[in-house]
Amino acid sequence: MNVKSVEKKENSTVELIVEVGREEFEAAIEKVYKKQRGKISVPGFRKGHAPRKVIEGMYGSGVFYEDAINELYPEAYATAVDQENLDVVAWPNVEIQEVGKDGFTFKATVTVRPEVKLGQYKDLTAPKEETTVTDEDVQNELRPYIQRATNLISVDREAQNGDTVVIDFEGFKDGEPFEGGKAEGHSLELGSGMFIPGFEDQVLGMKAGDEREINVTFPEDYGAKELAGQPAVFKVKVQEVKEKEEPALDDEFAKDVSEFDTLDAFKADLADKLKKRREEAAQRTFENALMEQVVANMEVEIPEAMVDYEADQLVNNYARRVTSQGISFDQYLTLMGMTMEQMKEQAKESARKQVESDLALGAIVDAEKLEVSDEEVDAEIKKLAEEYKMEEEAVRKALVLDDLKKDMCRRKAAELVFSTATAAAKE
Repeated sequence: MNVKSVEKKENSTVELIVEVGREEFEAAIEKVYKKQRGKISVPGFRKGHAPRKVIEGMYGSGVFYEDAINELYPEAYATAVDQENLDVVAWPNVEIQEVGKDGFTFKATVTVRPEVKLGQYKDLTAPKEETTVTDEDVQNELRPYIQRATNLISVDREAQNGDTVVIDFEGFKDGEPFEGGKAEGHSLELGSGMFIPGFEDQVLGMKAGDEREINVTFPEDYGAKELAGQPAVFKVKVQEVKEKEEPALDDEFAKDVSEFDTLDAFKADLADKLKKRREEAAQRTFENALMEQVVANMEVEIPEAMVDYEADQLVNNYARRVTSQGISFDQYLTLMGMTMEQMKEQAKESARKQVESDLALGAIVDAEKLEVSDEEVDAEIKKLAEEYKMEEEAVRKALVLDDLKKDMCRRKAAELVFSTATAAAKE
């Protein structure tokens, strides 16, 4: 492999002309021939036993060229990038220029990390919200526990909003029952909006044993097309009316729903946790505002290819999370009514912000000559091993150490920005 030329182009791109010689190419062709000969039928020879020259004579001397190039060019490209010490930040555009028995030449147009001119990044000021927790906030934190401990009790009165009614119903369109419109013993919380608009309102005031015909119109966007926008009549009978009986808020309640012996201790814990969440959220907002200033203060021309690459990474990571839940990403896109192109387009805004932040932090790392020690790397690997419940050696094998060190250096750069900043009261 030989790099014939390196030429800087506009918008942070570099054009590499790389030559792969006869000896390397011939070895790759022979490798491809041995791999593929079992699939090629040649009259007069048993399958897989035809000599290479015979196959080339039948199909042309370049029959194995494309596959041989595909065998060689990724490693040749990677070697050229390392040799020229290029900081590539996007997929390359590769074009084969010449190919023959003496080898081949390809042109790789690569996007490299653009030059960043930093502005002010230390001693910044940004607003930071003061966090407080009120008695009302604590009461709201209690609501999920209260709801889980709430019982439904049968009552002999007219149904009200918030009650749960047990009903039998059957729906009719033009006097005929329709599929999926019938149920018995169905529990419906009035006011929940779970049924067709207007249905629950007309059940209000009914008591156990009451029967009523309810007139509704299905929404225009209803899932069953034959019912969308159509009027219907439901015959409804109420079997039972139930109201919510909330638990008494006392020490016994606290013991039932938490590890605390008293209600006061439970509420104090909820308040502490809520305050911590709010403080963390306020800190994230403060840090984001600081990074926005750092980005606004720097000068850089960001290549669009860099944003596209980051958008691809974001979508690919999201796709892995979706498929880990047992659904293919194609199915997910269909359910969402989106194409892959639309998903990537949506990801571009987040991708651009990520690229801007990475470029700014990388420039700070260079400006401050930030480094991480072997001890710091060991400590990070130990932390990751504990977090993911893995052996440290397994974590080392799974990681690219250079990438880990870059991430750690960027975290140091971010900490430098945050630690030298001043928090101002939020107006």
